Amino acid sequence: MNSQNGPLTGLKVVEFAGIGPGPHVAMLLADLGAEVVTIARPGSGVSNPVVERARHRAEVNMKTEEGLAFAKDACAKADVVLEGFRPGVMERLGLGPDELLETNPRLVYARMTGWGQDGPLAHAAGHDINYIAITGALSAIGKAGEPAVPPQNLIGDFGGGSMYCAFGILAALYERERSGHGQVVDAAIVDGATSLMSFFFGVRERPFITTERGKGMLGGGAHFYRCFACADGREISVGAIEPQFYAELIEKTGAQDLAEGQMNPANWEDYADKLAALFKTKTQAQWVELLEGTDACFAPVLDLEEARDHPHMKARETYVQHEGEWHTAPAPRFSRTPGAVRSSADDGAEIVARWQSAS
Repeated sequence: MNSQNGPLTGLKVVEFAGIGPGPHVAMLLADLGAEVVTIARPGSGVSNPVVERARHRAEVNMKTEEGLAFAKDACAKADVVLEGFRPGVMERLGLGPDELLETNPRLVYARMTGWGQDGPLAHAAGHDINYIAITGALSAIGKAGEPAVPPQNLIGDFGGGSMYCAFGILAALYERERSGHGQVVDAAIVDGATSLMSFFFGVRERPFITTERGKGMLGGGAHFYRCFACADGREISVGAIEPQFYAELIEKTGAQDLAEGQMNPANWEDYADKLAALFKTKTQAQWVELLEGTDACFAPVLDLEEARDHPHMKARETYVQHEGEWHTAPAPRFSRTPGAVRSSADDGAEIVARWQSAS
């Protein structure tokens, strides 16, 4: 029997409102059942209804004694505090980890930053593009001979940032069950993005999997692992690395002259030109009809609206409607305690009062 509550039901989280990866961390926790009270500046409002869903908002002026007292009371009863300010900001408010852990020794205090809590750049401004630039991740993305291309802010803010922060929070909560003590989680995007590059760092001496821009099997150099334009200007992707999958691609497309020498880099440029010409003979829809669902390792390149309406995504309910608006569904999925998209409300003060009365 499935429970109507997610696996994090009962977890109390205080989120100090921010931008980028911080709100995404809170969304991940809230989707899985955590009760998240977001402390925000007066008049700030909700800027992203998808990422900022399932919150209990409290707009508080932290420069007043009343506002500061409310924040301290909330943190005293919380399991997790999440903040994304530059190092020292929370300390100057009297809300640093030393102060809060003294009052609440079981608290997990998560700090989401780009550069981390220490180091020469800790106090410098920056954004995703800067953080992934110094990790080696950005250098690997783009065409050879051209400037690197930022992959939106997926690798830094969300891949190396919010996902690692959420992972750190859950690890600290697990350890707390044994020790009875909370601790600080220093989630730096530069650390997370570097961790994401572990695979490439471990094989950096192998020419097939190089991070040299536009080169290597995974970086756009191989003809069997890249995107191609179609007759209608739309794009498709192929990723037929394994020989049996490559054979399927060759058989389905009729490119028999490319059957031999798949893994010889000397062939890649010529083979890529031939595949490019071949894929331009049909529209994206025609290639979908021929290749989708086969072992050719194929998928059309879709925009967000198209992705939502793709039959596979529909079948898995990867996007869900909530109160008339489309949302990304909670992830990952649980067999017994599924997550759920929930509404936000301006009842943060009431939730904190309930936390206090329940203690």
